[in-house]
Amino acid sequence: MKLIVGLGNPGKKYEATRHNVGFDTAQRLAQRHAAGSGRSKFEGELRECQIGGERTLLLVPHTFMNLSGRSVRQTVDFFKLVPDNVLVVCDDFHLPLGTIRLRPQGSDGGQKGLADIIAQLTTNEVPRLRIGIGPVPQQWDPADFVLGRFDTQQRELVDEQIERSCEAAEVWIREGITEAMNQFNRGQTPDE
Repeated sequence: MKLIVGLGNPGKKYEATRHNVGFDTAQRLAQRHAAGSGRSKFEGELRECQIGGERTLLLVPHTFMNLSGRSVRQTVDFFKLVPDNVLVVCDDFHLPLGTIRLRPQGSDGGQKGLADIIAQLTTNEVPRLRIGIGPVPQQWDPADFVLGRFDTQQRELVDEQIERSCEAAEVWIREGITEAMNQFNRGQTPDE
């Protein structure tokens, strides 16, 4: 069993913001794999589907970004999952818009939702798929930037990133993190 966690903030106020690209990816995966409607569980919305013959859970925490780890820990504990079988999908303003990056482990890179998950699971060996939303313009506060929305041209690029992120998550499920990294981390530029 695999768990894909899409990070973001719940509620209409935060829909389509830069910080919610993880939510958007989880919702898109649910559509692609006919996951049906979500159930309120583990302080989030949980859906289940089959991806590549693997039972897959899609979790969207409703704890707000900075407390995402609570929801993830409850889900991991209930289903007795190991961190290797969890993929966290989140925004990253250090990566340029148009890029995605997978890693098997590492620091949180300043992403507070990922930081809380690492703290709650007491390991940084949690695979993650980071979706580039940057760079932050010099005059912007990063907190304001991540809660802002994409313009029309950026939205088209983000929609492509979300599709690519879904494909990367599917490869992670079927073939593992190394193969997903080989296919999706190489040679990306926003112009591709």
